[in-house]
Amino acid sequence: MYFYIRWYFMQAKKVIETRVVQTDQVLINDLNNYHTLFGGVLMKKMDACATLSARRHSRVKECVTASTDSVNFIEPIRVSDSVCIESFVSYTGKRSMEIFCKVVAEDLETGKRRLAATAFLTFVPLDENKRPIEVPGVIPETEEEKFLYETGKEREKIRKLKRQQNNELVSKLSVDKPWD
Repeated sequence: MYFYIRWYFMQAKKVIETRVVQTDQVLINDLNNYHTLFGGVLMKKMDACATLSARRHSRVKECVTASTDSVNFIEPIRVSDSVCIESFVSYTGKRSMEIFCKVVAEDLETGKRRLAATAFLTFVPLDENKRPIEVPGVIPETEEEKFLYETGKEREKIRKLKRQQNNELVSKLSVDKPWD
């Protein structure tokens, strides 16, 4: 146990080392019938950004999304906006990383910026045999990073409970064709 704790802190990286920022414009074909960005399009963009943060932290070829939780759509994103996604490792377990995504929409005509969405995604790094590997710790520095890190253990407990509930649900589901 001592060796693991020592390795964990020796390998730990600052949150800023995992930060990825991607900015894109909103295009007409990304809009829903309310003329706002499709939630699914935004989620795809967040997953892509978060993947880079996870790989940057674990320095592996492959990281898989284990879960996406707490996707909160706060403000609509319109065609006149740019969408800026910021992701970084906010908390780590032994073999998984929690990635926080913050989405800021900017009205390109007025320059007004607003928080549009937040999300937490969990990633697992894999070795060349597709097996999960241990991840280094993370060192928060800013107030925002420290808050997210300090509240990470509680989110981890909630995810574990949801996994157990989902496993129970899956065990009760059928894959039979409903029309047979």
